[in-house]
Amino acid sequence: MKTVFLSLLLTAACVSGVSAQDRIYRCGNEYTNTVSEVQAKNCKLISGGNVTVVQGQKPPSGGAGKSPAVASPGQRVDAGDQRAKDSDARLILESELRKAEARQAELLKEYNNGEPEKLGPEARNHQKYLDRIAELKASISRNESDIAGIRRELGRVPAAAASAAK
Repeated sequence: MKTVFLSLLLTAACVSGVSAQDRIYRCGNEYTNTVSEVQAKNCKLISGGNVTVVQGQKPPSGGAGKSPAVASPGQRVDAGDQRAKDSDARLILESELRKAEARQAELLKEYNNGEPEKLGPEARNHQKYLDRIAELKASISRNESDIAGIRRELGRVPAAAASAAK
């Protein structure tokens, strides 16, 4: 008698568990198995497959974590702050330009108009020498394009920043 009751109890538990999982409804981006919500929101029954729902947290809606120095899109930046940023940008770009020009001078000196001095192992292996020449040419070309890019960026920085930086 006990085993029959136990098996009936287990069967009832399985059937109730299956019926709860049988009817899952989708209400927009939400899923539910509550009939009252389904009727109120005009939800659609999901058939086939399992649905796994993970509860998430909404990010806080306050602007407490924002830094006052960083403006969000659409907000105006104080003119003094903008001039300071432009001045800093110009100083950084001018510094990078000086470094790139110094590097260019070193590369051109090493390149020696296409006839750089041979290094130790290059005296016996002419291909190594040719490979180094090709690398030097590529480095010179890259550096020239870097210099041109920095000059373009300097041209984009407002002229008011140029006079403030000096």
